[in-house]
Amino acid sequence: MCTKNGSCTMSMIGKVLLIVGGINWGLVGLGTLLQSGSSWNVVEMIFGPVSTLTSIIYVLVGIAGVMKIFGCKCSKCMSCTCSTDGNMENKM
Repeated sequence: MCTKNGSCTMSMIGKVLLIVGGINWGLVGLGTLLQSGSSWNVVEMIFGPVSTLTSIIYVLVGIAGVMKIFGCKCSKCMSCTCSTDGNMENKM
């Protein structure tokens, strides 16, 4: 059975982590380019610099990137496909 967008929960979590990571690194780069003198690292702003939770978040974003490279191989993602018009179809 396909989800609304044709992917499993882990795939959706990975997409969210990649978006958060991409925005965070974009802000870090922008802060550096503007030489603002302060870090624009949102993850460190929220969870503190060099905290265990910050490190865990970075590892999860890295895992999400690797998952995106190789694609999700779970049975839910492998058993359905979405056509270009947005309709979901089961593979046979």
